[in-house]
Amino acid sequence: MSDALPVVTVTYSPGEHLERFLSSLTVATDLPVEVVIADNGSTDGAPEEAVQRYPNATLLRTGANLGYGSAVNRGVAALEPAEFIVIANPDVVWAPGSLDALLEVARRWPRAGAVGPLIRDPDGSVYPSARQLPSIIRGGMHAVIGPFWKSNPWTAAYRQDHEPPSERAVGWLSGSCLLVRRTAFEQIGGFDERYFMYMEDVDLGDRLGRAGWQNVYAPTAEILHDKGHSTGRDPARNLAAHHQSTWTYLSDRNPGPARAPLRAAMRGALAVRSKLVVRRARRDLRKNMTPTRKGER
Repeated sequence: MSDALPVVTVTYSPGEHLERFLSSLTVATDLPVEVVIADNGSTDGAPEEAVQRYPNATLLRTGANLGYGSAVNRGVAALEPAEFIVIANPDVVWAPGSLDALLEVARRWPRAGAVGPLIRDPDGSVYPSARQLPSIIRGGMHAVIGPFWKSNPWTAAYRQDHEPPSERAVGWLSGSCLLVRRTAFEQIGGFDERYFMYMEDVDLGDRLGRAGWQNVYAPTAEILHDKGHSTGRDPARNLAAHHQSTWTYLSDRNPGPARAPLRAAMRGALAVRSKLVVRRARRDLRKNMTPTRKGER
């Protein structure tokens, strides 16, 4: 077993994000680190430049845009044996000692299958990355009305908005940055590859819990998540993918004929919401791309 801490990141033309990810990783832990870059078809040359600049990084070409979870699974399969694996987006910036702090928490919680840090948005605010599992009511209402009524009670409960940051077991953790125990990850088969984008981390947290593992929030570890290095390019497509993933998750957890009317109602509501937000995203994109005429601001 190698002494190095393995890190898997998935890229899709990550640009300058990947350089910041790798350079900040040098101060995140005192351990040696080995990085596998699972690339889903980048065209910007950033992954190739990274492996030239960082000898501890290896480029693994997945051969297509497989989606996040599938690419992570490929990256994990390429690793040497290790107790823990770090899975993180390339638009993460590591705070000094953040990985060492995650490891300390993981060792305090022997049943921790996944440990997640406190995540800050670029403006410095804390992102609600430690959440309850979404029931068909709580999760469905959050998905359907959350964008239009930000302070609704279902979203607040789901996101645990009123919980101060504390080390605790939660339902699931943001997949943008996770320390996973390899035995737990492999026991449940890694990420469910039906999820191309979004909800794969919710599904992972749920399946870890069902298998007897814990998802532990570790706010003593801190990262910055710049967000959207690939998702921002086609917001309409990605919003549609989010709704499809939400439906896949909620329908899986609510099978059987007795819940068929509830599933049908939720699917219809998600379809309507998807059309509305996709239309709005496309309108905003066109507006942002329209050249400003002289004299307009």
